[in-house]
Amino acid sequence: MMNRFLPGVPARRVERMFAAAPGNEIASGKFDNPESSAALAANAFGFFLERANALPPLPGLENAGWPAGSVALEATVRFPWSGGRHPVLDVLMTTSAALVGVESKRFEPFRDERSAKFSDAYWRPVWGGRMKRYEGVRGRLRQTPDLFRFLDAAQLVKHAFALRTEVHRAGGAYRRLSPVLFYVHAEPDFWPKTGAPVDDAEKAAHKAEIARFADAVAGDEVAFAACSYRQLLADWSRYRDPAVRSHAEAVRSRFSP
Repeated sequence: MMNRFLPGVPARRVERMFAAAPGNEIASGKFDNPESSAALAANAFGFFLERANALPPLPGLENAGWPAGSVALEATVRFPWSGGRHPVLDVLMTTSAALVGVESKRFEPFRDERSAKFSDAYWRPVWGGRMKRYEGVRGRLRQTPDLFRFLDAAQLVKHAFALRTEVHRAGGAYRRLSPVLFYVHAEPDFWPKTGAPVDDAEKAAHKAEIARFADAVAGDEVAFAACSYRQLLADWSRYRDPAVRSHAEAVRSRFSP
């Protein structure tokens, strides 16, 4: 498809990353859906695949050892067991101090119904002594699967468990980095297919659930931070690098997040 990627985004490299990941959203056609979250994340962060050191510090993570040393899309992070499914993060980046996994959402919070599910594997005693708050959220979600209506809290807990695993993996590439889970979300005004407005009350409720989740896991080994794409792009629009400022405007113009 023509114009799938914004200027400066290395199209072939992005396509290879998606082809290697479970689901392969590009080949399936999902990537070209006007509601695609993957397209937004790939275009916003794909710009930095070959210029990682140009990525501005993420909001709330200004002290995480910037500049970035690497940026990857559709990165699998593994649990401490071999079988089953393992999380795929929209973006995975490293700094001198941190391993940052990014989960990106666009229309999903206002479209998809969610009911938290955890297999018995998640109750294995393998998460260490500093993940008790995430474990507490896990337990509450098992008792009340619809505890969060808009935020996919179960997915975030699983991502946090996998990030924690990666930094403790013996001989692993991320050994001794501090694990960080970063949630970035769109605040769309309209549904692209119908032009109907996205409910403002639902957007406010989603943000309230993000804050509730952040409070629930604060202080655990995997730090949690979140911001909207609007805040992220506003930061990029003020950045010292004119190429980053131009890219922020291109993302805003294409995706209206």
